[in-house]
Order: sequence, then structure tokens, then C-alpha cells
Amino acid sequence: MPRAPSPHPTDVELEILQVLWSQGPSSLSGVCETLRTEREVAATTVATMLRVMSDKGLVKRTGSGRGATWNAVVTQHRTEEGMVRKLVDRLFDGAADRLAAHLVEGGQLNPTQLAELRQLIDQQGGKSDKRNATTKARRHKEEHKG
Repeated sequence: MPRAPSPHPTDVELEILQVLWSQGPSSLSGVCETLRTEREVAATTVATMLRVMSDKGLVKRTGSGRGATWNAVVTQHRTEEGMVRKLVDRLFDGAADRLAAHLVEGGQLNPTQLAELRQLIDQQGGKSDKRNATTKARRHKEEHKG
């Protein structure tokens, strides 16, 4: 029994999306030209991949013939979120803190990135503290209603 197509882009689809995210709407030849800076690709292969990606709702085609352009339908941010969520679920049993610990302990982050991560954690911690204080105040108010 064939498995259902994944909503997440494959490695090759991700390469094409990265071209479209960085360049915006592009012709087939424009996508191929950019991809060829890394490795040789056939235009027919890229055209097939774009059609498959269109069927998956990742890209859309505007126009026809040689004047057609391809545009990413999914945003880079949403794609990153989905792929990270899949990684955390499958590899870390849903524990995002294990992924963060792996990146920090594995030396994957340079000092600047570590500082940015600390700042994000501090900002999120402040938001959490405010939410917790608001929740506690609500509970206190409800408990002491006369």
C-alpha cells in the first residue's frame, strides 16, 4: 500500500522553495539557473518537480508558456515551523528542550547565536511570568469572591 504524500517538502523541493523565497516569482529557467550554481540540473526535472509541488500546494504557476512564473505558496517561516515540529516529534519524542540542549551542547551555535538564544529565552520567560501572574491573580480573585 503506497504511503500518503507528505505535506512537508522533500530535500529537492526545499531547494526549489529556497530559490523562490530568495528571488520571488521566477521562471523555470531562472529557477534552473540558480540551482545550477550548486549542481547540474535538467530543466525537465525541475519542471516535473514544480508540477508535483503545485499538486502539493507548495507553489503556484502564473501565466503560460515561456512567460510563466512560479511562486512559493507556503512561507519560509511556516515551512520551518512544520519541519522543526516534525523533527521534534519524530526524533525527540516531542521534547523541544532536548533539541535545544542538543544544539547548545553539540557546539552547533556560535557565541552570537548563543547570546541571541539567551535573549529569546529571557523574553519568553518574561511573557510566561506575566501569564502566570495574570492566571494567579484571576484564581485569587475567584477564590475570594464573596
